[in-house]
Amino acid sequence: MDSFLLAMCSRLGPLAVLVVLGAAACGGSSTTATRSGGSLQRLAANHHPAQLIFGTSDYGPGRLRISFLLARADGGLILQPRAHIWIAANDRSKTLASTVARLETVTAPGARVNSLGTKSLYVAHAEVDRPGSYSLLVEPIGGQRFAATAPLLVKQRTSALAVGSMAPAPATPTAASARGDLRSITTHVPPDRALLRYSVKDSLAAHKAFVLVFGTPAFCANRTCGPIVDVVDAVRRRLRSGDVRFIHVEPFAAKNPGLGFDRWAKEWHIPSEPYTFLVGADGRIKGEFEGSISVNELTAAVQSKLLHGSGVAS
Repeated sequence: MDSFLLAMCSRLGPLAVLVVLGAAACGGSSTTATRSGGSLQRLAANHHPAQLIFGTSDYGPGRLRISFLLARADGGLILQPRAHIWIAANDRSKTLASTVARLETVTAPGARVNSLGTKSLYVAHAEVDRPGSYSLLVEPIGGQRFAATAPLLVKQRTSALAVGSMAPAPATPTAASARGDLRSITTHVPPDRALLRYSVKDSLAAHKAFVLVFGTPAFCANRTCGPIVDVVDAVRRRLRSGDVRFIHVEPFAAKNPGLGFDRWAKEWHIPSEPYTFLVGADGRIKGEFEGSISVNELTAAVQSKLLHGSGVAS
């Protein structure tokens, strides 16, 4: 089981959580949970220190998707296929349980990865039913013994529009509105023509489900960025479904990060880029992904939330 459930199964205090892995109810256990009796500091003892570089940070109560990189002291990445994760109220408190993050490929065939960016990210999932400040410990499985700790803040609500919200209806740029000057509305090289056919406004008016990605292929703000526009286009080509549209919008004013977010990104309240939304034919947001994602992860989400779920009108 790839995800872990954080639930208040007993009255353990305002920030206490119980992580249940591989079980449907409280009291479940896992092979990794056997090491969860001590504090995060104790678990990290006798390990080489590593740095945890988050690819996500916009967390609200509910199902969290946590992505990250692990780096050694010399800056080199640690790329073991899996990594243990432990959760606790703080570094010194007793750990509650654990789960496993998996290394995901966040690029697509033929995509160009920015020199600062990455081809892979660790991804884990968690259910956290209340806001609060938690501590996270990550230990890669296999190879040298490394450990990284970092705070995990779950806010009252996400900054971006939440799942279930009605989607705004801006007339986002299209090839038609740009009069064929695609380089004026995209930094992808060559221009991602297939993702510039439709606007959000027209898709909502037509009651069409769509995938909307805010991303800027020409710029990379941190080490966790991947070629998200190529990933979205790969999913479009893989599914080849007329029931779902795929839309790319540059998030920065005049395509310049120094000028801040443009009016379309502001309408969706994204706190960072890239950010991807899945919107149903009813105009409601069915899913969202902060940061880079894999072709397989996005394909599965589109199939379950837009094609096979309630996202497409019958």
